[in-house]
Amino acid sequence: MFTGLIEEKGTITAVEELGDSVRLTIRGPLVVSDAQHGDSIAVSGVCLTVMDRGTDTFAADVMKESLDKTSLGDLAVGDEVNLERATKAGARLGGHIVQGHVDGTGRILDRTPSEHWEVVRIGLPQELAKYLVAKGSVTVDGTSLTVVDVVDGSASSQEGPWFSVSLIPTTLAETTLGTKGPGDRVNLEVDILAKYVERLLGAQEKAGHA
Repeated sequence: MFTGLIEEKGTITAVEELGDSVRLTIRGPLVVSDAQHGDSIAVSGVCLTVMDRGTDTFAADVMKESLDKTSLGDLAVGDEVNLERATKAGARLGGHIVQGHVDGTGRILDRTPSEHWEVVRIGLPQELAKYLVAKGSVTVDGTSLTVVDVVDGSASSQEGPWFSVSLIPTTLAETTLGTKGPGDRVNLEVDILAKYVERLLGAQEKAGHA
């Protein structure tokens, strides 16, 4: 489990094609400092397993499922990624419960700078929009954020569904969200609690019709 509080920005140092998978080598001195083989590290929101480690790098394999559903397949040497180690039991939950299981990708629509923060609008698949609510939580490229507004979209809208988040100076400086622009893909993980509620309500509805 993760909390969506990014510990550092890492840099891709190697991308090795392995047929239906890719091995990424990532420089991240902080997250590697106590990493062991088999440990979990979230890379821009995707939970990956440490397969090998160097002095300040680690290698992780990205399976086809992750390549299909996340933006990790777009990465090239030199690109930056958000890194977070798995949360230790008993640690403070500073963000929200994040699994590292990406539900889909969105695209940045626009950014509106303000004096002390930026408002970013992100388009997302229709099937994910129902899980977002204003003031609720969402994970964008591994970063725990609070939803400001969410619009489901309509047949007359060319943008489709979208939501907005406000990025404070710390988020802008210490995560990759500070440099991504319109058109860039981001990994999205909706709040797991919303999915559990949907599942339970669906089960109750079925039982009521039985």
